[in-house]
Amino acid sequence: MRTLVLLMVLAQPAAQEPNATLRVEVREESSPVADASVIVNGTTYRTDAEGTVSIPIEPGHVAIVVVKEGFSPVTTTLDVQSGQRRDVMVALQRFEEEVTVSATRTDARLEDQPMRVEVLNREEIEEKLLMTPGDIVMMLNEMGGMRVQATSPSLGAASVRIQGMRGRYTRFLSDGLPLFGEVGALGLLQIPPMDLGRVEVIKGVASSLYGAGAMGGVVNLISRKAGRERQTEFLINRSTRGATDGVAWYAAPLSPRWGLTMLGGGHWQRQTDVNDDAWADLPGYSRALFRPRLSWDDGQGRTFFATTGVTIENRHGGTQPGTILPLSGMPYVEALDTRKVDVGAVGQTLVGGRYVVAARFAMGQQRHEHQFGEARERDRHDTAFGELTIRGTRQRNVWVGGVAVERDAYRPRDLNQWRYTFVVPGVFAQDDVEISKWLSLSMSGRLDRHNEYGTFFSPRLSGLIRSGRWNSRLSVGTGFFASSPLTEETEAAGLSRVTIPTPLRAEQGRSTSLDVGRTDGPVAYTVTLFASRVRYPIHVQRSESGLVLTNLTAPTVNRGLELLGTIRLAPFSVTTTYTYVRAREIDPQGERDVPLTPRHGAGIVGMWERETAGRIGVEWYYTGVQRLEENPYRERSEPYFVIGLLAERQIRRVRLFINGENLNGVRQTKWDPILRPARASDGRWTVDAWAPLEGRNINGGLRLRF
Repeated sequence: MRTLVLLMVLAQPAAQEPNATLRVEVREESSPVADASVIVNGTTYRTDAEGTVSIPIEPGHVAIVVVKEGFSPVTTTLDVQSGQRRDVMVALQRFEEEVTVSATRTDARLEDQPMRVEVLNREEIEEKLLMTPGDIVMMLNEMGGMRVQATSPSLGAASVRIQGMRGRYTRFLSDGLPLFGEVGALGLLQIPPMDLGRVEVIKGVASSLYGAGAMGGVVNLISRKAGRERQTEFLINRSTRGATDGVAWYAAPLSPRWGLTMLGGGHWQRQTDVNDDAWADLPGYSRALFRPRLSWDDGQGRTFFATTGVTIENRHGGTQPGTILPLSGMPYVEALDTRKVDVGAVGQTLVGGRYVVAARFAMGQQRHEHQFGEARERDRHDTAFGELTIRGTRQRNVWVGGVAVERDAYRPRDLNQWRYTFVVPGVFAQDDVEISKWLSLSMSGRLDRHNEYGTFFSPRLSGLIRSGRWNSRLSVGTGFFASSPLTEETEAAGLSRVTIPTPLRAEQGRSTSLDVGRTDGPVAYTVTLFASRVRYPIHVQRSESGLVLTNLTAPTVNRGLELLGTIRLAPFSVTTTYTYVRAREIDPQGERDVPLTPRHGAGIVGMWERETAGRIGVEWYYTGVQRLEENPYRERSEPYFVIGLLAERQIRRVRLFINGENLNGVRQTKWDPILRPARASDGRWTVDAWAPLEGRNINGGLRLRF
């Protein structure tokens, strides 16, 4: 009897073992979809590189759910008999994700914004990530109407010019927080794109939203958020010009409401002399950074987000190690050591079930030790920001009101005469109203009280008109910028040779833009006309005594247009851009073009991409003639174009990539030397960079995802 019971107990589990097989194949049109989640009766499986997965199941009724990011989920059911093998084909369809823009404060959909906002999505960011994993320079430089201008050939510094306006007028935000302070010419080189999910750009004066620092526009870098599953990514990159990058990104849900992401990286560049003139065309650097982000969302309108970041960098250029400058017979070293830390937080809650109350806070500190040959300049830059807003809706209106205060303190240790402290409290309001289905308006205004320059009112009016597949936007706004001795020229040459004969005035700007666009299925195109006018612009004159900073009495005026066209027929896409900018200033020598501002710029980017296979891309960019300043070799630059090629291959969880930049080998030193025949009055040994200095560069590496 005991033996019989034992045999029955042993036989029972065997009888319950699955004796049927389900084979699920997931495809998008004719292509397999790898790494899709296949949920069968509550258990999750993943498809392989061929888009298939085999699952042992028990006979009976089976519920199947297939989920993949970027696709609409699919649900199906079937009955499986004992000993049977069932094959199931599941076809996924991509969906166009609605982009909610946060840079305009109302959190409206991109297509409903009266104010024009350009968005760079994650797919496009990934392409640029493979080209320059260590910074966002190339990512911004290849957006229409934006140009990254080199400001210091010795250290590789650069600033972003939006529609021809000076780089110092552009405000950079991270998740809506001014964590970077005044980015300056080197800040762009210290922001990696690995953890970016989206980039939002407002072109033109945006002081009505973000105060003094946004007279040229706003670039809002939106980070990737933690999802429901843990994610880990690694990227390793190496270039033929001596650059090495190692970046890691980690994201994990800590609970149903809490999420954590972390970004860490190390970046190195060997000091490189491309044309053997004893001067480094590529500065050397070593940089380490770390940035964790913590988020919380209760699903009922209350959220919290906090982040902190640390950046350590040592950068050096000038003469090559062990060499001398032939013109002086002495070595000349230019170097910059940076130590930066920041912290920020955003929280919001619902009040009375109708109003969204949000608070923002950010603080940052940068310490610099700058060497210009025999001169050393050390400084500390402290920034602080606080803001409280309330948002509500009333019928067809979405309104926002708030108060804010910013503090910007510059503390030079060796040149104490240039220290300053700017404190700017302000109040602002915004009202977006949908007048009809074809007309929407956005009206905003801000009142700021600057402790040095007085009171400024910055209004802005934007309108959106829709008619079928056509839409057009018109924006007009004014703003201001708090002048300081820190300009593109003084950051490149230092402050030791700077003179300000009379007190500076705040620069005041006004901009207007009109764009008309149309979407016809896979084809979209936009034409934008823009104009801006800056009163009391800072003029940096290179005199015998050094750099002299004054306000010009006549305004600087920019006018131009942008053309943007895209064609998306999966797996192919083509993007074309053209920008015309006529930027004029009236200085003591008369009316002239603004230096280093090409009138014509164009680009074409073609891409073939399949998620399970990889991507192949080709790009062509043209830069027109630029007026040069204090260049002993020429008054105007040569026009040039560059060609690039990108290839990426996915093998399971590994992606191998290789990228060629400037494959046609354009280099400024093929036309003229970068070194001057004699040292300039401001202390610099080089002319301005108006074309690439590094020439042809090929980089490659791998990405690994878990």
